[in-house]
Amino acid sequence: MGGLAVLVITVSGVGHTVAASVSGAIGRVDAFGGMQGRPNGSKGTNFLLVGTDGRDGLAPGQKQAYHLGGAPCHCTDTIMLVHLSQDRSRAGVVSIPRDTYVLLPSPATASGTGPPRDPARAARSGDAGDPRPPAAPAATHPAKLNQAYAQGGPKLTVQTVEQLTGVHVDHYLEVDFTSFMKTVDVLGGVPVCTSKPLKDAYSGLNLPAGTTVLNGGQALQYVRSRHTDPAADLGRMQRQQRFVAQVVGKITSEGVLTDPLRLSKVVSTVLGSVRADQGLDTGDMVGLARAMKGFSPRSSEFATVPLSSSSVEVPGLGSTVRWDAARAGKLWADIRADRPLTAPRPAHPATPAGTPVAVDPATVRVAVENGTDVPGLAGDTQRALHATGFATTGTPTTAHSHVAHTVVRFDPRWGDSAKALAVALPGTQLVPVPKLGQVLRVTLGPDFALARVRPVTAPPPDPGTRPQDGALTGDRVGCA
Repeated sequence: MGGLAVLVITVSGVGHTVAASVSGAIGRVDAFGGMQGRPNGSKGTNFLLVGTDGRDGLAPGQKQAYHLGGAPCHCTDTIMLVHLSQDRSRAGVVSIPRDTYVLLPSPATASGTGPPRDPARAARSGDAGDPRPPAAPAATHPAKLNQAYAQGGPKLTVQTVEQLTGVHVDHYLEVDFTSFMKTVDVLGGVPVCTSKPLKDAYSGLNLPAGTTVLNGGQALQYVRSRHTDPAADLGRMQRQQRFVAQVVGKITSEGVLTDPLRLSKVVSTVLGSVRADQGLDTGDMVGLARAMKGFSPRSSEFATVPLSSSSVEVPGLGSTVRWDAARAGKLWADIRADRPLTAPRPAHPATPAGTPVAVDPATVRVAVENGTDVPGLAGDTQRALHATGFATTGTPTTAHSHVAHTVVRFDPRWGDSAKALAVALPGTQLVPVPKLGQVLRVTLGPDFALARVRPVTAPPPDPGTRPQDGALTGDRVGCA
């Protein structure tokens, strides 16, 4: 998100002198050279903003304090597409799940061709004018989107995103953990708000309810945390968007852009570890700056790619996510046509009325196995759970042996999810299993009857959250 700070700084009133220093100080990468089969350009300007897990610039004490001691995977930890409208009146930020299932080209064919285009995608795109030309066939292998950077760097990352979305990427910005922390610290910290305490032993995050001003290390824990709620990576993307909204508000409301000394300090600190494509030059920056006077959180829109499934197990990859072809297609068509993301969208189908639970069942991943001799019981139960909103995953299976009672095995980190599932499956025994992972494992026993699957409903929305793919402006995403 340090890259977004640079973007806001350079397009929100910065003059030619500062823009020239930006152009000269940013590290450069080849993000587009030799690429073929790219989408046509669209109205407005599109930036691909990625955050990597690089941590080379951090001291040993910082790594220990902020739980950054592991080896980096050299992949993208955060992926966002930022669209600046042609009239520069608004900016749309779309979070792209890093676990998105993709087909990456084999190393022998990675250069220049990009992933193969799905021939059916044009019909699903939501826009009859889908501008993408067909790509040449290439040998591929299944992967997650964040692996594109590890395999082929910025260029393959851009290629893959363009093929997935049909959106032409005009510029590329990249930040790592070090640049992110420096950006937050030089801004004097960034406030975040939460309606309940957030604690994650993996990232070290430990926030009380209410508003807290985070320093760079704390902010990194906040945007990286995946274990504070059952939504896992989807919840993490929402927190990232809320943080971005707060960064925009901080920069545009506290005089950063009008205070030459403070602006100079921010620019010189941030630019040292930010990388951008070779084509982001002084002229681009000055033009954007003149056009975006008065930019504010209200001018920014935030959305997340709509999903059809948040958990599809792929051998050798683990859990991946799949996009909802129709709704994601509509989102990218809006980006290509320079339409506002906050325009009304079709509502999700209504779920049956049921018992309220503390956790949205759509965030609870469930696998079912049959521990009885009743044929088809696991499949029927899994369909019934899916109908009441649970994120059922995988193919129903048969247990190795019969069990006496219906059991739900769960990782203690997802205890609230297990309690929600127990409401839908009354009378089940809850068995905590450390390190089991996010998927709850149901084994059906002879005491279970399909008629006992009870409908449940999600809790009322928290003021600090929003629908997964509902677009909101920055003044509604951030703290009040």
